Amino acid sequence: MTLDHDRLKKSWALVADHGDQVPLFFYSTLFLHNPHLRDMFPVSMADQRDKLVAALGNVISGVDQLDAVVPVLQQLGRDHRKFAVVRDHYPAVGHALVATLEHFSGPEWTPELAHDWVTAYGIVADVMIGAAEAAADQPPWWELTVTDVERRAVDIAVLRVVPHQPLAYVAGQSIAVEVPQRPRLWRYLTPAGAPGADGGFELHVRVVAGGVVSTAIVQGTRAGDVWRAGAPVGTQLTLAPGPGPDLVMLAGGTGLAPMKALLAPIEADGRSVLWSSDTGPTQRLWEIANRTPGLSALAIDTSFNNSLQPIADISLHLTPRTLVQELEKLERKVPILLHHLKPPCIDEIRREIKELRNPDLSYLEQGRIYDF
Repeated sequence: MTLDHDRLKKSWALVADHGDQVPLFFYSTLFLHNPHLRDMFPVSMADQRDKLVAALGNVISGVDQLDAVVPVLQQLGRDHRKFAVVRDHYPAVGHALVATLEHFSGPEWTPELAHDWVTAYGIVADVMIGAAEAAADQPPWWELTVTDVERRAVDIAVLRVVPHQPLAYVAGQSIAVEVPQRPRLWRYLTPAGAPGADGGFELHVRVVAGGVVSTAIVQGTRAGDVWRAGAPVGTQLTLAPGPGPDLVMLAGGTGLAPMKALLAPIEADGRSVLWSSDTGPTQRLWEIANRTPGLSALAIDTSFNNSLQPIADISLHLTPRTLVQELEKLERKVPILLHHLKPPCIDEIRREIKELRNPDLSYLEQGRIYDF
C-alpha cells in the first residue's frame, strides 16, 4: 500500500482545526503512558505545545517533497540530542501521535489513513534517528561558563561565554542555549564575533515582550553561571569563503550582532569593509561608501518608523523613508539585506521602496529570504 499524500494533508488540516486541544491531548497521552518522559520537558508546556503543531504542519506540508524535508528532519534529529532523546523514545511518541490523530479525526479515521500516518511517522523517525546516530562523535550539548555580563540598558545585555570544550561555529550561525534559571527551555542566539583565544564569544540579548528566557538572561544572569548549548545551526546568514560580491547589511537592535560576526571572515579575505555602529549612517558615511573600492559590507540600524522622524533626525537613526532616500544615493547597485527589523518598520519599508531602482533588495526573517 502506497502513501497517500493528499489524504495525509487533508487529515492534518482536519485535526489542526481543533487548535490547542491537539497538543494538550498528545502530551497528556504521552506522559500518561510514559511518565518517565515528563522530566525531559519544561515545567510549563505552553511553548512546547505550539512547537509541536508548527513542526507537524511543516513536515506534513512537505510530505510529497521528501527530498526537501529530509535536511530539516536531519537537523531536528541532531538537535534533539541536546534533549537526551534516544532511539527508544521514538516509538512512544509515535503511539501518542497516532492516538491523538485518531481521537480528533472521528469518523474520518480509517485503516488506510492509519497506515498513512504510521508510515509517514516511520519515515520521519528513521531520518531523525539516523542523523542523530551519525552525529554520535559530537557532544549532545556543550557547557558554557558566563565570564562577563554587561547590561547596556534595562532590556539589553552583552554576555561573554566560554565553552568547556571546543565549540566550532561559522560566523552567522545560531546556537541554542539553556540557562539555569529556565531549565529545559532552549532559545537560539547568534554569536557576535569569532571565538577568542579561549574559545569564548559574545552574545547580545534583548528582552522580548513576554519572553521568560530572554528576561531571565538579561536580568538574572551572573558571571559564573553555567549554561548548556546545542550544536551550531543555520546557513542563511553565513558567507561562502573567498571573494564575493559587494554586500549591504542592514540590521536593528541586537540584530547587529550576527552582522558584526560576518565582518571578520570578510576582512580575512582581504576585502574592504565599511561598518556603521547602531547610531546610524551619516552623509559622510555614504560619501565614503561611494568612493571605497571593493566595498563589502555595510551594517546600519533602522530602528525608527516614519512617525518618529524628529527623534531620528536628532539621533542619526534612519526611518524607512530616509533609509530609502539614502540607499538611492548609492552610485553602485549592490545586494541589500534587511534583517532583524521591527515588523512595523518592514511594512513601512515595503511601501517606501516600491519606486527604488535597486532590484536586489530582500529581507531575511527566521531563516527565509523574502524578495520585496
